[in-house]
Amino acid sequence: MMLRASTTGSRVAAARPAQRNVRMMAAASTTQLSQDELKKLAAWKAVDYVKSGMVVGLGTGSTAAFAVDRIGELLKEGKLTNIVGVPTSIRTYEQALSLGIPLATLDEQPKLDVAIDGADEVDPNLDVVKGRGGALLREKMVEMASAKFVCIVDDSKLVDGLGGSKLAMPVEIVQFCHKYTLQRLHNLPEVKGCEAKLRMNGDKPYVTDNSNYIVDLYFQTPIVDSHAASNAILALEGVVDHGLFLDMVDVCIIAGANGVEVKERPKPKH
Repeated sequence: MMLRASTTGSRVAAARPAQRNVRMMAAASTTQLSQDELKKLAAWKAVDYVKSGMVVGLGTGSTAAFAVDRIGELLKEGKLTNIVGVPTSIRTYEQALSLGIPLATLDEQPKLDVAIDGADEVDPNLDVVKGRGGALLREKMVEMASAKFVCIVDDSKLVDGLGGSKLAMPVEIVQFCHKYTLQRLHNLPEVKGCEAKLRMNGDKPYVTDNSNYIVDLYFQTPIVDSHAASNAILALEGVVDHGLFLDMVDVCIIAGANGVEVKERPKPKH
């Protein structure tokens, strides 16, 4: 089942080694740039991977929004043609529609050439946490269907281990008996020490685009074994998916004070 392909899907059937190639891109002095300006640098560099005639996964969040804007701009200028976008949220759908980007769903375009999306955390292996914007399920579906997943971040998102920012690692769950599921998540040995909180929107639970709830897991120290945690979380009835995106990122573009850094996973040997 595609939704549970985090560690067993076709994109990761051939395990990728953790090491990666690194390129530093020349850039104007970035020491004084704001976080939004750094995000824009990364997003624009990512759009270089988009060529005319491609089907493109359009991510969700503040960094991905810069990439969507850029694609819309290049289409308007005629520098890109025959692009089809597959949005990962209602918010991104509305943004892309307003920019005149032709859109489709995975039902119509089940194979994508590239997906561009941000991340909330990136570890040295290019594994990431996503979903603080609430779109993790659709993001994972679209990015698992893409031949290349380009992740775009500013350097504030870098961590030594996933969970290391001490901010939320989201888990999307069904509404039915959500307190029961929350407690089971909290008690999992593989995420021992985490604090599990139901995400709220004012005085009511936050509801995803898929009519589900989100439980946010907070860690004081990085997750000991992200793959074990992924499998244990997915094994719980009532869990839809989680924000651990493991062995999925092909290229990570990181904007920081020293410019734009491009990290790539090497292709597996055959």
